[in-house]
Amino acid sequence: MKDREPDRSSDGPPAGAPAPGGSSPRPGRLPSPPAWLVRGLRPQPAPIPWAAAARAAVALAAPLAAGIAAGLPSYGALASMGALSGVIGDTADAYRMRLLNIAVPQLLGAVGVTLGTLVHGQGWVAVGVLTAVALVSGMISSIGSVASVSGLLLLLNAVVGAGLPMPQPWWKAPVLLCLGGLFVLVLTLLGWPLRRRAAERSAVAAAYASVAELFAVAGTPDTAAYDARRHEVTRALDASYDLILARRAREHGRVGPMVRLLAQLNALIPLVESAPAAHRHGRSSRSPEVAAAVRTLADAVASGRGGAAEPPGLPPPEGPADRAVENALRHAAAVVRNPDADVLAEDRLGVPAELGVRARRAARAALLSRESWRYGLRLALCIGVAQSFVSLVPVERSYWVALTVTFVLKPDFGSVFSRAVLRALGTAAGLLVAAPLLASVPRGWADVPVMMALAALIPVFSARGYAFQTAAVTPVILLLSDVLNQQGLHLVLPRLVDSLTGCAIVLVAGYLLWPESWHTRVGDRVADAVEETARYVAGSFGGVAHAERVRRRRRLYRDLSAVRSEFQRALTEPPPAGERAAAWWPLVVAVERVVDATTAARVRVDHGAPAPRPEEVAEVERQLYELAEGVRSSTELVEVRAELPGDERGVLEPLRREVRAARAVASPNASP
Repeated sequence: MKDREPDRSSDGPPAGAPAPGGSSPRPGRLPSPPAWLVRGLRPQPAPIPWAAAARAAVALAAPLAAGIAAGLPSYGALASMGALSGVIGDTADAYRMRLLNIAVPQLLGAVGVTLGTLVHGQGWVAVGVLTAVALVSGMISSIGSVASVSGLLLLLNAVVGAGLPMPQPWWKAPVLLCLGGLFVLVLTLLGWPLRRRAAERSAVAAAYASVAELFAVAGTPDTAAYDARRHEVTRALDASYDLILARRAREHGRVGPMVRLLAQLNALIPLVESAPAAHRHGRSSRSPEVAAAVRTLADAVASGRGGAAEPPGLPPPEGPADRAVENALRHAAAVVRNPDADVLAEDRLGVPAELGVRARRAARAALLSRESWRYGLRLALCIGVAQSFVSLVPVERSYWVALTVTFVLKPDFGSVFSRAVLRALGTAAGLLVAAPLLASVPRGWADVPVMMALAALIPVFSARGYAFQTAAVTPVILLLSDVLNQQGLHLVLPRLVDSLTGCAIVLVAGYLLWPESWHTRVGDRVADAVEETARYVAGSFGGVAHAERVRRRRRLYRDLSAVRSEFQRALTEPPPAGERAAAWWPLVVAVERVVDATTAARVRVDHGAPAPRPEEVAEVERQLYELAEGVRSSTELVEVRAELPGDERGVLEPLRREVRAARAVASPNASP
């Protein structure tokens, strides 16, 4: 029996796409704020992290209390500053990553404060050193998440060391800061004996649950819902493999808990591959029993007790797509029940390279990557301008100018323009909280309960957005600064002036005068993704091994996820960059559907459908390369028509339709 084609009734934009244009204000009403600003000020939904809030309260208040008890409140304040860096950097779930996120940045921060202390009060020498530190900080920040936090802390502590008088001799400040970070690390690891693998198991269970939700909407007319669920699957798989494979490198060749979790994660891949086939061509594979069976497996993974060997009550398959789903589901059920049976299976994404190899690759990327140099020079320019400004103009508490520049220009926090505006607004809100506290709370033991309350708000507000995090961190920094300087309410106005000055420097030197600010990179990334899609099409039907096909598909979906992140970042830019980015949305969605159609066709061939002719595959590949070249060679989308003859009843016909659609939507003015 032939597979049936899906209903395609998605004329409107997919879920999450930006609405074109904007609403004009009604007569007599004030105009609405711009959309890019509204996006940044809208709080993100997130549960309250009670454990993180309690940990932050203790981590920042305890060192301060210890310093007050010892008669050295400034020492306690420095240790609390180190703890603050650890609290902000503690964003991972797995204990191994949390250890790296806290410990490695603290070491770089110690280097930074040492360099800053050595050039404190040395004028233009300090300007040169901080500019060089900014260049290094920016370049290493492009390597990865841990390196990004490390680069940030390297520069921040160097700026603080150069701007504030530190305890002598020179080694006291880095030791105190590291002690604060070490205290956060100790608090974080208290739950490790009981929950050492909880994060990895939860991540794998979440991946299974996301696939269950994907099958729940497979084949429905709501294509936007299917696309949204598929993006959730991509994020869940990325998170799971990042956690599991990092541990897998140390347990290779042994049947350990991480290896079993990897086997369960690998068993999910055939289900993920079969989902596009079920969505487009399935019959029995669209039944609610399939989604229910995958949910049962997710619960079994989460509990660690295994599951049923046979999925109960599945309808009989009616075509290649149904057979693919049935086989994948039975295999996943068997592995969840007994993961040791699949332990020796080859890793779908490969075991990570040894630490030395990865370190050399990271160093090569930081030194030779155009992106790392671009960001390093941008940060160095802004820090150099900020330090030169405060060297020429007498500015009270001048190091806050460079601190603001550093926070706003952090590379993986989104739009520079919107971050500068949000930083100013968040700082103003934080000062409204800090002013009455500085005016009414006497320095001493009264600072401890105040610090506990303010510190507990940092994890809560950080999850809501950048402006909210700034509003939460500002009063904490002001309180600690006042412990060091005893200036009370006089700190508030200089902080506001310096923050606004830093934001202004970023907007001018880091945005208005920076060429890349006036165009979006979404188009270049889409072109790269289209080329990778062409290679994926050729490999899917060109004799490439299955494991390599899986790696290519996962890499492609990860790249498309990065394109979406770049797209969302670009939407926070003011016109015209934000409006230009919005025009790329239909093509991003079209390319994702081309990848899905390719996967569905390959799965159907694997389960009984006739294979396509090589010339059909070559023609689809050629059309995709032409599309990529057209996208890369123009700053605006241009319409490209595609004629793709072939067997209208063949396995590649859905893929040809998606390629024709991708080329047709290459222009926002293309006729339907």
